[in-house]
Amino acid sequence: MARQRRNVNTTGEGTNSNHSNNTINKATKSDVSNPQTPTNNKSNKNAAKHKKGDTHSTHSSGGNSGSSSSTISSSAAGANKPKAVHKKRNSFSLWPKLMLDKWKTLIGCVCLAVASYFCYLGYLETRVNTPFDNEKMVTRSGLDDPERYWGSYRPLTYFGMKTRDPHSLVMGLMWYSPMNLGYGGRGLRHWCEIDDNLGTYGWTQHDGRTFGVQEIQDAPFELKTSFIKFSEGRKLGGDWTARISVRNITSDSYYITADHTISLIWYVALDERTNGHIQYVSHEKSPEAGIFGETIGLGEFKVLFQPIKGKILHKSYLSTIAPSLSNLKDTVFSHFRIFSDKLGNRFIGLPGEMISQNGVQAASPNFIAIHITAEADFTIDIVYQSTSAFSNENVSKPPTGREFTNALQEKLSEFDHRFEDTFHLRAKGYSVNEIKFAKYAVSNLVGGIGYFYGASRVKSVYTKKPVPYWKAPLYTSVPSRSFFPRGFLWDEGFQALIISSWDLDIALDIMCHWFDLLNIEGWIPREQILGVEALAKVPEEFVVQHNTNANPPTFFLTLDKILTHHKKELSVKGRLNVLDRLYPRLQTWFAWYNNTQRGDALGTYYWRGRNASSETELNPKTLTSGLDDFPRASHPTNYERHVDLRCWIALAARVMCDLSDLLGKDSIKYYETATFLADNKLLNKQHLSPFTDTYADFGLHTDSVALKRPQVTKHNLKKYQQQQLEKVRVTLKQPEQQFVDTTYGYVNLFPFLLQILDHDSEHLGKLLKNLRDPNMLWTNYGLRSLAKKSPLYMKRNTEHDAPYWRGPIWININYLAIRALHHYGTIEGPYSALARTIYIELRDNVVGNIYREYKRTGYLWEQYDDSTGQGKGCYPFTGWTSLVVLIMSEQY
Repeated sequence: MARQRRNVNTTGEGTNSNHSNNTINKATKSDVSNPQTPTNNKSNKNAAKHKKGDTHSTHSSGGNSGSSSSTISSSAAGANKPKAVHKKRNSFSLWPKLMLDKWKTLIGCVCLAVASYFCYLGYLETRVNTPFDNEKMVTRSGLDDPERYWGSYRPLTYFGMKTRDPHSLVMGLMWYSPMNLGYGGRGLRHWCEIDDNLGTYGWTQHDGRTFGVQEIQDAPFELKTSFIKFSEGRKLGGDWTARISVRNITSDSYYITADHTISLIWYVALDERTNGHIQYVSHEKSPEAGIFGETIGLGEFKVLFQPIKGKILHKSYLSTIAPSLSNLKDTVFSHFRIFSDKLGNRFIGLPGEMISQNGVQAASPNFIAIHITAEADFTIDIVYQSTSAFSNENVSKPPTGREFTNALQEKLSEFDHRFEDTFHLRAKGYSVNEIKFAKYAVSNLVGGIGYFYGASRVKSVYTKKPVPYWKAPLYTSVPSRSFFPRGFLWDEGFQALIISSWDLDIALDIMCHWFDLLNIEGWIPREQILGVEALAKVPEEFVVQHNTNANPPTFFLTLDKILTHHKKELSVKGRLNVLDRLYPRLQTWFAWYNNTQRGDALGTYYWRGRNASSETELNPKTLTSGLDDFPRASHPTNYERHVDLRCWIALAARVMCDLSDLLGKDSIKYYETATFLADNKLLNKQHLSPFTDTYADFGLHTDSVALKRPQVTKHNLKKYQQQQLEKVRVTLKQPEQQFVDTTYGYVNLFPFLLQILDHDSEHLGKLLKNLRDPNMLWTNYGLRSLAKKSPLYMKRNTEHDAPYWRGPIWININYLAIRALHHYGTIEGPYSALARTIYIELRDNVVGNIYREYKRTGYLWEQYDDSTGQGKGCYPFTGWTSLVVLIMSEQY
């Protein structure tokens, strides 16, 4: 039908299969213009013949349309040739036309298919950076939440202030001792750096909302930074006062005879896209010297400086254009000059206005730094005041001096009472110093919450190059202010366990920000590197995030704790509404894991992202699992089974079931999934090694691998002459499909850690014995990550990569183990007594070692040595190591 309609339209008009004679005549007239179609001007006279030939013509042309057959018969009726000859000519003229139509149809279909294919590819390309199609989770941000508008939201700096605006004005502290200032800015402190080798630093009290106190030891000085926000009766986010105190604390003879001067630099800077201006006003121009400015978010404001104690030796300032927020320290150092006073004393200072070129004003400054050299002991108050908020004449200026001291004491007293009411450590018999240590752990985590804005760089299998994610804010805590001052997905779930105990609304707000980063597929990039400052701290190879790669869904741990321990609190302040709005995103997130990470058999899963073609790794890393270099199957394939991921999905299904019931949603599919994955018989079939009676991964594996230096050949001789060839992996025995059961460590514990094992399972008893065995995982400091008998225990994964999850003690997994022991110890069964005994021992070992190392070093650490208990890795690591406070308070 369609083909014959196109024939009619080619020759003239007519699309209806029931044409009248008038329509037939029109079609015949239009045939005159087609040179391949026979024509006859007397066709009207042969209408009767045309009607008689209708049926035959239609059949001969292979169509069903009456209009098409009429056209053909009409032409035949007017022909002046014999009938046989006429049929031959008619057939001759019709065949090329039909073939042409077929080719046109075919070409059209091909073009349509190609266009559809490329459109579909374009659609697939855009899915990776298309936001989830639902209402945004973050409904209160910026000035909508004035109590949390200003804050210490720059965790990578030793002390910095900013607002929860996408392009906030920022302020911060730099300092140096003139005698320690070295080449390239060495000795100038700004960002938290391990190489600064400070004695200790961190927030000792911080409530996450209104105030904070921090101690920094940089021999021979101790700096204390504190701030209080004042929002009552004020608009535009309120005002605040920050105090910086410096005192000499060392009795070392070297420092006693040395110069006791210290230089403090307080700066104000505009973000690259902050819409506003700033300027320095000196004493000569105003009785109030300081920095004045205006932005769209803040309105008009001023920053004033009030010395409280000590002697100022020299004061200077810099007003200039900084290329980026990531170059503020370099900008300051490059402008240092030597000045002399009337007595001939020489000082390092800043040159003032530096925004003109050849005497021509270039632009308004985006960076102003106030430089003060003083003699310790010294204290200065820095006041931020909004001058656009004077709608109420009774609103006083932010307090300084003694008034600030008194206000700070009130805040500290309130903090102490709240801390005890939350964690009950005094009631549990902990000492004053142990409680002080716990306050540091919680405060440095809460004080390390940052506010970031930007776009990740992401890639999918459908994009040739990395593409930008959508720009979005992220309010999140960070694992380490020095080494990891940005958001990590699986870390945040653990960190939110502590934060939810301290401030449930902050924990929920953090979750809302993370789930606003969910794309339409249900994926959240596992590492968030947002903004120029965060980007400056990350090696290029870790910047791009791949949408096939997951991370443990630890927010389900957070939700599990909230639903279990904070159920009553959910009924107030609209918290249930937050969970209700979060629910569709959680559904999509769960579905993404369940669909994209599944294995070859029902109930099996494996982490994507392993590099099967790696030549330099002894065992290709599984960064997506969070356990990085923990040994898996030696040869990655698509047929692996990862027992830890299976347990994460089981936990997620159970929590989704509980949340669905709480919100009155249909929970049946989550109940069925949780029940299916909690089936110990299926778990044993898929992951229990019959040879070792332990739970394990399954895959293409051999233990016979080694790192060896390649032999020099004529192909690599030139490279060898330039540099030593890197060691590569050599497989000494062909791998086989098998359980990875010669390795024993954290991964093998997951059916126990996430409480999947039945309380009366005989395999639970075997696992508990392995847990307590010093030749396996047990130490006097906590559970080591990999058993000593494992082939890759404390072995490098490449010649450059030290063992990471191959022996050292990690506190997040120890927390899960202590939590699981507490769980199995409270359920009467054949192994409850053993679980209770191990629980007491392990809890004491973990808490005792972390506390001893804190007293010895001044820090919480990323990991701890399994032989000595000493802190290892980066510091301060008050991310999941802060879980020690929940262990102390027994909040699981």
